[in-house]
Amino acid sequence: MPELPVVSVVGGRGYVGGELLRLLLGHPGVTLGQVTSTSHGGRPVTGDHPNLRSVTALMYTKPADLETCDLLILAQPHGKSAGEMDHWSERAPRIIDCSADFRLRDPETYRHWYGQEHPAPEWLEKFVYGLPERFRRPISTANYVSGVGCNATVTNLALAPLSDAGLLDMVVADIKVASSEAGAVPGPGSHHPERSGAVRSYKPTGHRHQAEVEMVLGGGFEFHISVTAVELVRGALVTAHCFLKEAVDDRRLWSIYRQAYSAEPFIRLVKQARGLYRYPEPKLLAGTNWCDIGFEVDREAGGRRVVVIAALDNLMKGAAGNAVQAMNCMLGLDERTGLGFPGLHPL
Repeated sequence: MPELPVVSVVGGRGYVGGELLRLLLGHPGVTLGQVTSTSHGGRPVTGDHPNLRSVTALMYTKPADLETCDLLILAQPHGKSAGEMDHWSERAPRIIDCSADFRLRDPETYRHWYGQEHPAPEWLEKFVYGLPERFRRPISTANYVSGVGCNATVTNLALAPLSDAGLLDMVVADIKVASSEAGAVPGPGSHHPERSGAVRSYKPTGHRHQAEVEMVLGGGFEFHISVTAVELVRGALVTAHCFLKEAVDDRRLWSIYRQAYSAEPFIRLVKQARGLYRYPEPKLLAGTNWCDIGFEVDREAGGRRVVVIAALDNLMKGAAGNAVQAMNCMLGLDERTGLGFPGLHPL
C-alpha cells in the first residue's frame, strides 16, 4: 500500500494552527508530520490545543529542525511568510500559506492596501488564490496556493453568482465578525472586558479584504464593505445589499444560485419560508467547512435590490478548513476528505 503524503505545519500555536492540527490528525489521506513553534519547541501541542488531549502526543518542533515533507502549510502571522519563502520552498515542493502575504497578485495593489512594499514581489505570481469554488482547476496543479481572507470568502461566495450573471451595479456589504478573527494573541480590542457585549464597528471603510473581493470577482460594479465586531467566538455573517442592473424575482434568483452551487460540496442554500433558521446562522457552522447562503428580493424596490446573506466559520471555511480543501485538490483527493463534520445543534 503506498505511503500517505506527509503534511507539516509551520506555526502551530495559533487558532488557525490548532484547527489545522485537528483536521490533519483525523484526515485519512495524509500523515501529519511536524508542527513548528519558535518559542515552544519540545513542548506538547496539547498545551495550546487542549481539545487534542488523548488524540496526539505530538511535540512542537523548532523551525530550524523542520524536515522535508510532501506539502507544507504555513500558519504564521501576516507579514512573516513573505520574507521566508525561499527558505520554506526548500522544505516542500508544495506550499499553502494561510496568511495574507500572497493573496493579491499585483504588488501595487498590495502596497495600496497594506501600506508597504511587498517583501518578495517575485513570489506573488507563483501563488494561486486558494478558493476552490473559484479556482479549483489551477489549485489542482499548483505548487503554491495562498490562503483566503474570511471576510473576503463569505462575501465572494455570497456575490459570485450575481457577479457572474452580470447583474451587479452596486453592493454595500456589512460583515459581522467573531473575536477569533483577531487571532490567539490578545490585544486591547480582544481583552475580555472590552470585547464582551460589544457591537463595535472597527472598519467602516477601507478593509483590506475589499481588495480580495475585487480581485476574485473582477470588479465591474461599485463595491463597499464595512466590518463590525460582535460577541461571537467563531463566525462571519455578511449582509450584502445588492443593487442590480435589472429586476429579478425569486424564481430567477433561485435559478442563478442553484446553477452556480448545485455541485459545490461546501455550499448550502438556506432560504426557508418559516422557522427560526430560515436564513444563514454562523452559530450552526462552528467547526464546519460549510458556507450557507440565503437571499431575499426587495419587492418594494421592484426587484432591483436583493439582500444576500451568507455565513461561515472564520477559522474553518475562512481559514484552516478551506486550506485543507485546497490541499485535497492539490493532492488529487476528494475535496470533502477530512471535512465531514456537520456541526452541532444546539450549541
